[in-house]
Amino acid sequence: MKEAIAKRAQELGFDDCRFTSASAPESATHFRHWLERGWQGEMAYLERNAAKRMDPQRVLPGARTCVTLAASYAAEKSEPRAWTPAGEGGLGVVARYARFGDYHKVLGERLKLLAAFMDELGGPAARSLWYVDTGPMLERDLAQRAGLGFVGKHTNLISRRLGNWIFLAEILTTTELEPDAPEPNRCGSCSRCISACPTAAIAGPFQLDARRCISYLTIESKGPIPVELRAAMGNRIYGCDDCLAACPWNRFAREGRLMKAHERRELAAPALLEMLLLDEAGFQRRFAGTPILRARRRGLRRNVCVALGNGGDRHALRALEKAAAEPDPLVAEHARWAIDQIQTREPHA
Repeated sequence: MKEAIAKRAQELGFDDCRFTSASAPESATHFRHWLERGWQGEMAYLERNAAKRMDPQRVLPGARTCVTLAASYAAEKSEPRAWTPAGEGGLGVVARYARFGDYHKVLGERLKLLAAFMDELGGPAARSLWYVDTGPMLERDLAQRAGLGFVGKHTNLISRRLGNWIFLAEILTTTELEPDAPEPNRCGSCSRCISACPTAAIAGPFQLDARRCISYLTIESKGPIPVELRAAMGNRIYGCDDCLAACPWNRFAREGRLMKAHERRELAAPALLEMLLLDEAGFQRRFAGTPILRARRRGLRRNVCVALGNGGDRHALRALEKAAAEPDPLVAEHARWAIDQIQTREPHA
């Protein structure tokens, strides 16, 4: 049955498929301690459903197996872009996972088919639940136990076959299947990801303080970005890839079959002034069907103000002054900060 499921997963476009038991992840205690430190920041949902994350039986009673899957989102010309003089105001950088159609939908459509296939194989009593990054599961820990990869020092999953440019998904099922061997950690003495983090969010090996992470600050956090972290954001307006890009295991990364058809290259480096000037309708049109909607318009414009301030381009002052006069205090404060940054130093070369 495992071979049939893995074959069907491959037919549906997944790049890897592995199996583990539905018992509690060994890292549950580590996760609880992480929450106790408050490193989850504003992500209160992590604490609300912590009990489920630490025990798959609370998610699907009677679950016996967790099928873990990976879909690569590596692409040929997707290296993070530095500052560029092209266009007044400069360009922003979007994390490469968001340069596609929304992976939740793309993977979810395939997972639904795979789960139905598994239930058919498992018989009338079989039940399955599938998730793409949204369910109450410690998916990276389960994926490591299944042998899909290992959790690196940056706390992301690394595959020896695919690098760390991968989306994860899982299917919990009541059907009992033989587990695959777990993957041991293979970071060794390497600490490139820790050194690469612009805001020192990786406090130590396997220790991520999300409150300092640029991905968290530009996507999950809905309030003001701490002033002391703004300069380190550079021109990143949605997410950050620095710790992932630094990983030497990416030499094995290959372009993903499933996500290739959903690539949105125009999202890689959007013009900052254009993003700042978007109204709500324009924001919805521009980013329809992409993960970027998660930041919401005010959050994206907040991020753009920081990027413009870091860029130092005086061509941005007029648009920033207009934003600074808006009634939204979040955007207005970040616009005023950006104006001050531009006016108190030489324009970026």
